[in-house]
Order: sequence, then structure tokens, then C-alpha cells
Amino acid sequence: MKTLKDAKVGETVTVTRLHGEGPVKRRIMDMGITKGVEIHVRKVAPLGDPIELNLRGYELSIRKADAEMIQVD
Repeated sequence: MKTLKDAKVGETVTVTRLHGEGPVKRRIMDMGITKGVEIHVRKVAPLGDPIELNLRGYELSIRKADAEMIQVD
């Protein structure tokens, strides 16, 4: 199982499943990260947190803990 945290800089991945419960999963979905969305990994901070992404025509930064809950292909 590959998560968004494991994706390399410059890689484009597709979301296959969201893990997490209740408000955490809802917050991830509110950011536009839903099943089937393509995400391009733009940058990763030197210590790995946060991760900068491009999806749905905008830029988004998320924490490593949130990226671990996003299963990608």
C-alpha cells in the first residue's frame, strides 16, 4: 500500500482511498482530495513536513500525518 507520503517530488499519483475517521477524513475531503483525483507532488520541505501539492488547479500544502492517510496508485 503506497501513501501520498511515499510519493517522490515530481511524481503524479491518483488517489485510490482515504483512511481516517470523522472530522479528519472530512477535512481532507474538504481540501479537494477525493478518490480518483490526480495529485502532482511539487516540493517536500527539508525535514519532510509539509508537502506541497498541485491538484484541481490549485496549490496545497499538507502535513506528513495527513499524507499518510491518503492511499495512492
